[in-house]
Amino acid sequence: MDKDYLCCDYGTVTDWTQIRVTVPLGELDRLTAVMSMVSNNLQIEDYSDIDLKTCYGDLIDEKILNADKTVASVSVYLPADQNPGECIAFLNERFATENLQPIRVETVGVREEDWANSWKAYYQPIRIGKRLVIVPAWQTYDAKPDDLIVRMDPGMAFGTGTHETTRLIIGMLEDYVKPGCRMLDVGTGSGILAICASKLGAGECFAYDIDPMAVRVANENIRESGLTNIQCKQSDLLKQVDGSKPYDLICANLVADIIIRMIPDLAPFMDEKTVLLASGIINQRADDVKDCFAKYGYRVIAQPTENDWCALAVMKK
Repeated sequence: MDKDYLCCDYGTVTDWTQIRVTVPLGELDRLTAVMSMVSNNLQIEDYSDIDLKTCYGDLIDEKILNADKTVASVSVYLPADQNPGECIAFLNERFATENLQPIRVETVGVREEDWANSWKAYYQPIRIGKRLVIVPAWQTYDAKPDDLIVRMDPGMAFGTGTHETTRLIIGMLEDYVKPGCRMLDVGTGSGILAICASKLGAGECFAYDIDPMAVRVANENIRESGLTNIQCKQSDLLKQVDGSKPYDLICANLVADIIIRMIPDLAPFMDEKTVLLASGIINQRADDVKDCFAKYGYRVIAQPTENDWCALAVMKK
């Protein structure tokens, strides 16, 4: 990817929110991979390879001359109608999953003191599938007779139902949740998938996330939902998950590289009847994920897509 020294042209549109993340220079490639989950149009600031000995100093912008050569930054630009809070929450969870610790996460176009609440303006009730309706906790909603209402206050955890990756996997839950089934949610975020599964009739739901903030938010949403059959704890993928017996349904709304990393460890958690729903897979990486599943003895039984994203339903061969 070509490096862009702050000269990106985003046309005449001025209502953009810039999200800029800075990391130690050695983490630039990993940061770029995570940021590309939000957009392929990235602005990368890496001044480490500018050789001042071969340049005329008075022709180089002072900002570049004085830039810290030990760090690098990647920015994405969100249009005015896209939710910056959802994007920041998405990135924070991916950083936690990757054990990537940014030096700074900054926004331009949204005041820092408004981060915690600015996303609420974008968050409206959304119907997913035939029966599930995700409703912000602070709004009223006139439910239809067959509606299953899921009230969410995701805070800064990922999972409001507005992102394609979440919608794809929730849409599949209606097809694969069986009454009384035992469900596992890896990377639970706001807890939305476990809550939806419980609403659809799952008997026991076990939710895990590496990010303690996500675990706290998920437990608050579970408590507010009044559901008593969901347990939420902290775990690095499957490391702290009870694998003494298989689950009937497993959900993993992560990213392609993390799903690939998890696949070799799935065997104790699945039998021939288990269905695994994987989402967070950008279309360009779908074949990589499917190839890894095939390598370890799994077959894809469904692959819904939306915009640049896909999800997979997987079973043992």
